[in-house]
Amino acid sequence: MDTSYEVQMDKAHLSRRHILGASAAALFGGMLPKSVRASVASTGQGADPFRYCLNTSTIRGQNLPLDKEIEVAAQAGYNAIEPWVGKVQDYEKGGGNLRDIKKLLDDRGLTVESAITFPSWIVDDDAQRARGVEQIKQEMDLLARIGGKRIAAPPAGINRGQIVDLAAAAHRYRAILEIGDASGVTPELEIWGGSTTLHLLGQAMYVVIESGHPKACLLPDVYHIYKGGGSHTGLRHISAGCIQVLHMNDYPADPPRERIGDGDRVMPGDGIAPTTQILRDMLDNHSRAVLSLELFSRTYWERPALDVAKEGLAKMKAEVAKAIAAG
Repeated sequence: MDTSYEVQMDKAHLSRRHILGASAAALFGGMLPKSVRASVASTGQGADPFRYCLNTSTIRGQNLPLDKEIEVAAQAGYNAIEPWVGKVQDYEKGGGNLRDIKKLLDDRGLTVESAITFPSWIVDDDAQRARGVEQIKQEMDLLARIGGKRIAAPPAGINRGQIVDLAAAAHRYRAILEIGDASGVTPELEIWGGSTTLHLLGQAMYVVIESGHPKACLLPDVYHIYKGGGSHTGLRHISAGCIQVLHMNDYPADPPRERIGDGDRVMPGDGIAPTTQILRDMLDNHSRAVLSLELFSRTYWERPALDVAKEGLAKMKAEVAKAIAAG
């Protein structure tokens, strides 16, 4: 008998998946509106309204090349991947062909729902902002070559005490949305808990709304909402179409919010985040969001990447099952 850790993980994951899948299927039909049930049925996802994505920050410390990160996501059972743009660039600079990456993604049945980058598109300094806008333009063009749908647009460059007028931020966000129209890749406005300008859902939604662009959307993060001192209940007031990707994670009670950092994030369900209510609110809003696991823990980076990815997927699905049951 093969008693290896990986085999045991596979069996445990399979068991949890079957149990949670059966529970969700039994509960889901009677707990959501008829229109939502019809929409879910049309996606072929059974009882689960969400799709699941691996943000490669979760396995960043294992230092895998892009193609290996894709293989991990596929083997773990994800529907999608959220790579770091730098990894895509490194793959091409190292002599790799992005056509091969696109084929690999297609062969493994994975989509590129979002990507992580840090251009200074929002800052007040004209020259710095011009460089940031050119950066994100080039990155959107790059992602389009592998089928990328969206790219994170965080408040990079203003998270160290600088404050940008929200009306100006809305105008600048529209500018990169219009650039994205040409490539077919949509910038998602991302909140950061450490930003003085975009650490609250209300601030971010002002920018989204006042951009006046039909594709404007928000990229929220369970941890960042907490870190920024905001309330997760605000998510219930945001339409399903505005949140296309949600960064999933959790956080412990200690260290406290004032001192907690990116590396303190834990797996969904392992901390004190109101995950059940967050997902329940999204379900009630008829959400079809992609749930993307984003962690930065050295504890996870020291483990085999496939084990971490499998555990994260199982825990996200477990939290979804709880939210369905809470309806």
